[in-house]
Amino acid sequence: MVFQDALFGPDEGRTVQPKHQADTTAEPLAARMRPRVLDEMVGQEHLLGPGRVLRRSIEGDRVASMILWGPPGSGKTTLAEVIAHHTQARFVRLSAVSAGVADLRKVVEEARRLRTLGQRTILFIDEIHRFNKAQQDAVLPHVEQGVVTLIGATTENPSFEVNSALLSRSRVYVLRGLSDEDILRILRRALADQERGLGALNIQVTDEVLRQIATYANGDARTALNVLELAVQSSRGTAPLEITQPLIEEVMQHRALLYDKSGDQHYDLISALHKSVRGSDPDGALYWLARMLEAGEDPLYIMRRVIRMASEDVGLADPQALGVCVAAQQAVHFVGMPEGALALAQAVVYLATAPKSNALEVAYGRASEDVRKGPNEPVPLWLRNAPTRLMKDLDYGQQYKYAHDYYKALPLDDPERPPAEQLQAYLPESLRGRRYYEPGNQGKEAGIKRWLERRREREQ
Repeated sequence: MVFQDALFGPDEGRTVQPKHQADTTAEPLAARMRPRVLDEMVGQEHLLGPGRVLRRSIEGDRVASMILWGPPGSGKTTLAEVIAHHTQARFVRLSAVSAGVADLRKVVEEARRLRTLGQRTILFIDEIHRFNKAQQDAVLPHVEQGVVTLIGATTENPSFEVNSALLSRSRVYVLRGLSDEDILRILRRALADQERGLGALNIQVTDEVLRQIATYANGDARTALNVLELAVQSSRGTAPLEITQPLIEEVMQHRALLYDKSGDQHYDLISALHKSVRGSDPDGALYWLARMLEAGEDPLYIMRRVIRMASEDVGLADPQALGVCVAAQQAVHFVGMPEGALALAQAVVYLATAPKSNALEVAYGRASEDVRKGPNEPVPLWLRNAPTRLMKDLDYGQQYKYAHDYYKALPLDDPERPPAEQLQAYLPESLRGRRYYEPGNQGKEAGIKRWLERRREREQ
C-alpha cells in the first residue's frame, strides 16, 4: 500500500513497510502500541462497532470529510492513522500548532496534480481548533471542490472552534473518554504483546494495580501506557520485575486514592459533597471536593452537580449563586485542570456559605405533580395569543390586562392599586388559588416572601 508517510516522517509517496521490534524499541510504549487496524481499536463502539456508518466507510475506503471531537487520549489521532492504513488515498498530516497557510498550499497543489491522475488525498489536521479563521478559510474551498478530504481532530467544541462553513461540510464524530475497562484492556494488551509491548519482560502486576493506573489515567490511554512504561523502567534490575502500588504512586507523584468512578465511592463522595454544601460547611465541602478531584474524577461531572446545588439548595435566597457556578463551569472548561480546581473550589465555598432555600425545588415538584396527575386544562382565553382575525373573533386575548399599564408600576401596598377582584388570573380555573412557590426566610427570599404575601392578600 502506497501513501505519504506524513505520520512518521517527511518522505512522500513511499511504500511503508511493517515495523519490526528493532525499529520500535526507541519509541515510547504508547506509540508502539498504537492500533494499526480497526480491530485493534479499543472503545468508541458507538462509532466503530460492527455495522456502524463510520466503520463501513473506513472499510470501504469511502471516507468523507469529518471532524473528530473528543478528550485527550480518546483515540482521535489513532483513528486517523488507522484510516491512513486502510485507505488507498494519499494521506497527509499537518499539525495546526506548527503548520501555516504556506504548508497547506503545498499540500493542495500536490493534491490537485494527483487528482488529475485519479489519486485522492486525505488531509489530517491535528488540533484543528488551533487554526485561526484565515487558516480555516484557506482549507474551505479545497474541501468544497473535493481536492482534499478533511479529517480534523480537536479537543474543543467544534461548534465554537471550527468555522461554520467548514463544519457544515464535515460530519462531526464525537469520541468518548475511554472507560476504565477499556484502559485495562489496553494495559493488558501491552503487557502481553511480545513484539511491540512488554510481553518479553515477564512483568508481575496485579489487577488492583492496573485498575489504579486506569483510574489515574481518567480515560486517557496514552497517560495509562506512559505510567506503566515509567514504572517498568523504574523497576528494571530487580528480580522479579514487579509493579506494585507504592511504585505506581511514586511514578505518578500522586497518591493512589481508593476511588471507583462507577461504583459506591463515586456516589458516596458526591453525596458527601452535596450534603456538606447543603449543611453550610465549607470545610467539609472542600475536603470532599478535593477527595474527588485528587482521585481523578471528571471536574465537569462535579461542576454539573454543583450547578444543580445552586438551584436546589440555594435558589432565590441568593440569586447570584447560579451565576457564580455557571461562571466556574466556564472557567474549568477554559483553563482545564489542575488550574480549574480553584474555580470549582470557589463555587463550592460560595454555595456552602450562601443562605439556603429549597423553595424552588419544592415549588417545581408541586407544579409538575399537578401536571402529571391533573387534567390538561385549556389555556384561559385571556392568556391566548390572537395573531389572526378568526382568533380575535373567538375572544382570544380579549380580557387580557397588560400588567405594565394596569398596575402603573405602583408598590403593592399603594392605595391606588386595583382591588383584588380586578387582578388578572393566570392559572386554570380548577387550580385557582393553588400555591406552589413559598419563599423561605433566608437571604433575598425573605424580601420576596414579604412582597408575595402582600400581592396574594389582594387575591383573597
